[in-house]
Amino acid sequence: MKLTIAARGSALSLAQSEGVAAALRGLGHEAAVVPYRTTGDRLSQEGAPISGKGIFTKEIDEAVLARQADLGVHSAKDLPSELPHGLSIAAVPARADARDVWIARNGATLAALPPGARVGTGSPRRRAQLLAARPDFLILDARGNVDTRLRRLQEGRFDAIVLAAAGLERLSRLAEATEILPVETMIPAIGQGALALVARRDDARVHGALAALEDPATRLALEAERSLLSRLEAGCRAPLAGHARIIGGTLRLIAGVFATDGSRALR
Repeated sequence: MKLTIAARGSALSLAQSEGVAAALRGLGHEAAVVPYRTTGDRLSQEGAPISGKGIFTKEIDEAVLARQADLGVHSAKDLPSELPHGLSIAAVPARADARDVWIARNGATLAALPPGARVGTGSPRRRAQLLAARPDFLILDARGNVDTRLRRLQEGRFDAIVLAAAGLERLSRLAEATEILPVETMIPAIGQGALALVARRDDARVHGALAALEDPATRLALEAERSLLSRLEAGCRAPLAGHARIIGGTLRLIAGVFATDGSRALR
């Protein structure tokens, strides 16, 4: 079967999508990745404030609905709580490491960085949890893709930054991390580390082709996390965190809602 995959044009998104394409080719399908520039990518490049639901997924979803592509590959953490009408998550592959990583220019850990250190992040969730752990930090806005943030760290704009372990791993740059932050310190974003393969709800042909990529445990964890997102009616930019794991046959979900200045937290 010949399949066209819509993806964002960032290096990370293309790496993720090429991984899906390679898996499909291994199953005997033809697969090609077509990049799209999303609203979120444009705003991030322009340094404009990023807000609204689905800004990193809208153009890809529209391409699938318009039959310009058979499926879209999304980072699950970018998905709004409700998908556009006519689309569904056709497959959820096995999850990568869902945790966040700390990268310091001088190699110091989060606990060892001196008071007043400049830490870069564009995530309200990370900002709130960093300030809860270290209220003495100066949190600065950091935008752009992984390469851009790492370059600005080395240029000295920040003393440290926080990124997703899965993204660094998919770009073969995980060795640059100073430390991997435990979930107890930094609860991940909902869907972090997981991919969502989105297709037209009524396209049985594509659903059938993607079924072999499904990981049931990751699907259950993602559904639990997304139910929290839906119940609290929070967007992907809200200071909300949630991470589900199956431990000993039991699904365990840890969640947190935070004041943006780190002063209050419900866990």
